[in-house]
Amino acid sequence: MYPTGQQISFHAAVQDPSTMMMVDPKETTQNGGGISQAEFALFTSNRIQSDLEAMGIKLKTHEDSLKFLKAQKTKLDESILDLQVHMNKLNPSGTPRSENCDGNLQGEDINEQILRHANSAAAVLTHVQSRHSPQVTLTKGVVGVVAKLGKVHDENLSQVLSDYLGTRSMLALVCKDYDSVKGLESYDSQGNVDRNAGLHGLGSSIGRTIEGHFDAISLENLRPYVGQFIAGDPQRRLNLLKPKLPNGEYPPGFLGFAVNMIQIDPAYLLCVTAYGHGLRETLFYSLFSRLQVYKTRADMISALPCISEGAVSLDGGIVRTGGILTLGSSDEVKVRFAKPNASRAMDNHSEAERQMKELKQKKEKTLEDIKRTQVLRDHAVYNFGKKKDEFVRFLAQSSSTSMR
Repeated sequence: MYPTGQQISFHAAVQDPSTMMMVDPKETTQNGGGISQAEFALFTSNRIQSDLEAMGIKLKTHEDSLKFLKAQKTKLDESILDLQVHMNKLNPSGTPRSENCDGNLQGEDINEQILRHANSAAAVLTHVQSRHSPQVTLTKGVVGVVAKLGKVHDENLSQVLSDYLGTRSMLALVCKDYDSVKGLESYDSQGNVDRNAGLHGLGSSIGRTIEGHFDAISLENLRPYVGQFIAGDPQRRLNLLKPKLPNGEYPPGFLGFAVNMIQIDPAYLLCVTAYGHGLRETLFYSLFSRLQVYKTRADMISALPCISEGAVSLDGGIVRTGGILTLGSSDEVKVRFAKPNASRAMDNHSEAERQMKELKQKKEKTLEDIKRTQVLRDHAVYNFGKKKDEFVRFLAQSSSTSMR
């Protein structure tokens, strides 16, 4: 923080007078009853050293204040960013609708969206669960369909996350463990799928045939997130390190991580697996990892230097891992995450706006304090340098006098 790029050493400039001045007492003379030359030199040396020590303490005080203020600004930046993410969840209406957003799906029940894929495993499971007893042995270990296990406040975000995952992943069946996965499908002696057993058998019983492949996810076989959770958050969001550009600033338009923008039913936040893990740190962390969310495609592209595990934007942009960008139009994903009940959203948004205004005022005041403290610190460095130069000249003169 010093102009020269190095810290100023007070000890190098302020030393024991006895080691700096070798004045021979025999050479002391009296000037009209005044003090001797050696005594005057010692007095001057002590005075300058005392001034240097006082200036050093003052400079250190300014340095500490500057360090504290800059740390405070960093915390305010993080709080503002967190609140922006929260406000975006509460009131996404200000975001332009993506051209890929299918208006026909708005307000459509998630079950209806799944049942439109009539010959999918997800549709068979949804039909069975909605028409039959939930205690069907086959489905006991099945948690549900990916699309039904999370909700998203923003329609544009729901659409782009669905595009990112694709229909196959959105319709994947989620099971607690591998034994539950095994119960979904059986094979004959030739390794062919037994259409009369497992989920295929259930499909046949309701007049539906499961076509093609489908994914089944075993939660206990996923590698869960092992970091910290955001303190005091009832949704148990993951405490992920926010991205920063090479200049140390947060990228403009960053809204948060996809894994944390999924709202999960409280019943699935804890102890879904035998190890006590919930859906966020298992299923959704596996699907999204540290996928970043940006307001616009332009914001996302500008942030490429700090995107390592993919990103999406609310206007439909997608960057996958390894520098792969998804271009063109939507793949017509017809299954999206549902939207949670937003009855209290407006009240919460008003409170968030009040908090945002307060945080920005604190940041402005902190920036003013930083500027003022920086000026005081620079002035203290200048004065300390001048006094140090004075001391060096004094030592040189004293040394020259003592050698005569």
